[in-house]
Amino acid sequence: MVAAGKLSVVVVMVLVIATISSSVSAEPDMLQDVCVADLNNAVMMNGFACKASFSALDFFFAGLAMPQPTNNMLGSNVTLAEVMQIPGLNTLGVSMARIDFAPGGLNPPHEHPRATEILFVLYGELDVGFITTANVLVSMTIKQGDIFTFPKGLVHFQINNGKGPAASISALNSQNPGREDIAATLFTAMPTVSDSVLSKAFQISYQEVDSIKSKLRGKP
Repeated sequence: MVAAGKLSVVVVMVLVIATISSSVSAEPDMLQDVCVADLNNAVMMNGFACKASFSALDFFFAGLAMPQPTNNMLGSNVTLAEVMQIPGLNTLGVSMARIDFAPGGLNPPHEHPRATEILFVLYGELDVGFITTANVLVSMTIKQGDIFTFPKGLVHFQINNGKGPAASISALNSQNPGREDIAATLFTAMPTVSDSVLSKAFQISYQEVDSIKSKLRGKP
């Protein structure tokens, strides 16, 4: 009888756990039609709190329509269309970006910790690539109308090796994909990463470390 009682308790516990797991996994998505982000709400959650009221403007953004200046150190300009620009994207799990390239322009090696990216070439041509965790480079040249995909979390880049300007549109499966530029992350972090770490990691001198830090911070 005691053994049977213990077995009954185990069975009940298993059923309770299964029920909880089922109820949690059954609601992975949003539970309302819209949840327009209240960007001024201090509540911390996985996403933003919902505004009490909204309008069509919360779902609109015209920022990807026109080319943006590329007269900077990298010769490229990334225009984001994420939840910060479009509050209506909150909880929808999508975003976009436009990237403009001057001839020779580079969107430097970076990664998105929360999203896979699919890139469409508007005009021009780009050399694109990503690096796997086995340190294998996957790259090719893509032209107007072509599409290329960058897997979630993998370091990737685009460079315009053509003679004219180029532009692309990217779609990402997160309202806030995040971005870490490899060079800028390491050399402009605050507080700073020690020169000894960077010197040893990149096999360069302390003077070269300081030079790179100054350049990436925009100092002469």
